[in-house]
Amino acid sequence: MGVYLDSATAAPPHPVARQAFLAAADDGWADPGRLYTPSRRARHLLDAARESTAGVLGVRPDELHFTAGGGDAVRRAVAGVRRSRDRRPVVHTAVEHSSVIKAAGADAVAVPVSRTGVVDLEALDRALNSPEVALAAVQSANHEVGSLQPVAAAAEACAAAGVPLLVDAAQSIGRVPVPAGWSLLAGSARKWGGPAGVGVLAVRKGTRWESPWDEATPDVPAVVAAAAALRAVAADAAAESVRQSALVAEIRRTVAATVPDVEVVGEPDERLPHIVTFSCLYVDGEVLLQALDRAGFAVSSGSACTSDTLRPSHVLAAMGVLTHGNVRVSLHSGVTTEDVQRFLAVLPGLVADARAEAGL
Repeated sequence: MGVYLDSATAAPPHPVARQAFLAAADDGWADPGRLYTPSRRARHLLDAARESTAGVLGVRPDELHFTAGGGDAVRRAVAGVRRSRDRRPVVHTAVEHSSVIKAAGADAVAVPVSRTGVVDLEALDRALNSPEVALAAVQSANHEVGSLQPVAAAAEACAAAGVPLLVDAAQSIGRVPVPAGWSLLAGSARKWGGPAGVGVLAVRKGTRWESPWDEATPDVPAVVAAAAALRAVAADAAAESVRQSALVAEIRRTVAATVPDVEVVGEPDERLPHIVTFSCLYVDGEVLLQALDRAGFAVSSGSACTSDTLRPSHVLAAMGVLTHGNVRVSLHSGVTTEDVQRFLAVLPGLVADARAEAGL
């Protein structure tokens, strides 16, 4: 099966997710909005999953909405605030996920970031200084380089400007608590080992937000599986953080020492240590990706948001680092020290082969 090193896109299904889904499929198949007995059983499972998920996120159950995925949660957040506030411009960091950038649209204001991918708070302050701004968006952690954003400081700036703050927490939910102060919080179950097609949107009481369209009937077994997986990964988060921090440090150190003409980007943080991205000069990203795949390693190359097209990454471009020949390694609980050592052993040769194939 090889070694899967792309958990920032989707973590492997957590074992408890499968168990929970199969158990809930027997009792949670009916529409939870009806009054007959099968529906009441489904509603009970849905309510329990909502309470469990809300507990991990630190929100009230009635603040939590289950959506059709992380992208759907983001779109609902942006459209709902615009609808209630009757304003359109969205201020967001230049390194937000593509789902945020697309939802914000053409009249958005992108705030620059540092070379490590951290938002410029002074520039954010200036961008918020407009009565037309509907919403600000600052991710909790970057999906391509792993850098944590100063959410608490951004929340203070938004509060002073009277602008609600959307935090895309897809990369941090289940790993680290999100700092307080946000107005809307979005996430995706597949990032923490739950089923694809389940997202979460938390809207704090007092936030001006109206659901922009009717909410679909939830897939109760999938929601139950997502809640079970989240509870399990959150319980192990502290120990996993320590273990993965050591692996990330080893990857960064060894890649820099063994691969010529490489730039290891981003700023690792021991609180959220699961992502390493490095850019190799004189390497075609697609060629290197295919070589790694043949060697048994599943990693991301090119833009993490549009990896199927391998377009240059808007995140790396905003950081001012190399945008081609980049590789993103992201860890999960199933990745062992031996897996990482094997990857580091074959990488220099594969980079050299990719450069030779390009005639360099």
